[in-house]
Amino acid sequence: MGMSWQQGPLGAKAVGRFLTPEPLPERLLFAEPLRRRMRVKLAGEWVADSEDVVLLHEPGRYPVAYFPRDEVTGLEEETRTTNHRDLGATAWFTVGAAKHAAWQHVDLPGHAKVLEDRIAFAWRAMDAFYEEDERILGHSADPYHRIDIRQTSRHLVVRDGDRVVADTKRPLVMYESGFAPRWYVPREDIDASALKHVEGETFCPYKGLASYYDIGDRGRAAWSYPEAWAESARISDWVSFEPDVVGVYLDDRKLALEPGQTVVPHGVDRGLTPEEIKEQQW
Repeated sequence: MGMSWQQGPLGAKAVGRFLTPEPLPERLLFAEPLRRRMRVKLAGEWVADSEDVVLLHEPGRYPVAYFPRDEVTGLEEETRTTNHRDLGATAWFTVGAAKHAAWQHVDLPGHAKVLEDRIAFAWRAMDAFYEEDERILGHSADPYHRIDIRQTSRHLVVRDGDRVVADTKRPLVMYESGFAPRWYVPREDIDASALKHVEGETFCPYKGLASYYDIGDRGRAAWSYPEAWAESARISDWVSFEPDVVGVYLDDRKLALEPGQTVVPHGVDRGLTPEEIKEQQW
């Protein structure tokens, strides 16, 4: 399952617990070899290409890939440094024309030497990340993340006030590591006139690009993956509804958004001022 983000075992709001007599430290970081070839592209050039990547899982954050420094090109060290609460002093680099685009922990504690002489990239500062020849979207893929999709005959109804937006007895339920179950409805069981497509997409390395819909005056109340990745193809063009925005009822029980569903991203916004974030090349 997702190791450290959302409600995973090392997350701040884990839904389970380790059965140990003594409580675990408040924060546990976990690093492991990725065992996949990973590449980074910027301005049409490969700035990193390695089969020796270390993946860092940090509580409440997406996993981050660290590359051997001697397998990274185009670094220009900046004068700016920050301090990581667990890993110490952090030096920042410009890569090509992208400022604050990569970092290195330069004063690691002894127990974290696996990250020594390694570089991590701010995801949005780079043009693209790849595993072999396939592009990875959103963030480094978590090898513990899993998606299971199940067909069910349970009765799902979506309401915007008194208006029935969707009514189905054949939803799909998605069980995704770190998330509460999400329910997807076929288009045939939705009042299409209730959905207003809005601009803007998000991306997920496990499901692909998501489109969003307003329902009445309720912003981004529903979403859909028009062409979900192969691993999640069963939900392609089905629609899911946000239970904290519209009324979603499962067998007459009103659903609520479970806590612990947010993630703080790594990279360009770590320790940066708003002005520095604006300088970042997106």
